Amino acid sequence: DGNKAWELFHMINPINHALTPMECFRYKVEPYVMAADVYAVEPHTGRGGWTWYTGAAGWMYRVCIEHMLGLKIRGGELIIDPCIPSFWNEFSIKYVYMDTLFNINIKNPLSVSNGVSSIKLDD
Repeated sequence: DGNKAWELFHMINPINHALTPMECFRYKVEPYVMAADVYAVEPHTGRGGWTWYTGAAGWMYRVCIEHMLGLKIRGGELIIDPCIPSFWNEFSIKYVYMDTLFNINIKNPLSVSNGVSSIKLDD
């Protein structure tokens, strides 16, 4: 379910812990790095920790690219199978694989959250 995937991704996206000056003050860590911890006990509620000591950023990147945007290379094959929120009308990816640049444009005119109805290739 692309809508649920977006809701969960949005929830853990570090930028969303620091949208206002007050939230930045409370979070205290870089809003562009995945924190391993966000504390839930006073006096540190909402504070992030362990930002550069975790592999979470790499995993979040893979979840976003491979599972939400649906771009995967498996066994030398390019797989495109997005799982996006239904309100995304379109998105684009520029992807380099070996010596080839792929310009991938995904259109979602029916506002679905997963599945591919067709793929068109330009010469």
